[in-house]
Amino acid sequence: MHALKLDPAAEAVYDALPPRASENLTRALTQACERPLDATHPYGVDDKIIRQVITPEVRAILLIGHNTKRIAVLQLDYLG
Repeated sequence: MHALKLDPAAEAVYDALPPRASENLTRALTQACERPLDATHPYGVDDKIIRQVITPEVRAILLIGHNTKRIAVLQLDYLG
């Protein structure tokens, strides 16, 4: 299982999400930590490192550290 890391800007967006959006994103990020490539989608060129999670309300851009077993949330976009 991968560990999840949010930078302060992404954490502020996460904290400001409405409850339903927060719950959906939490579920999606948990799945990404368990199965990074199966639970995410390519972002641009499929290099298996920069990936994205998309819920009905949020898009999260992720950096997958396969060797370090860490996932960094690079950006969160609230889609509404």
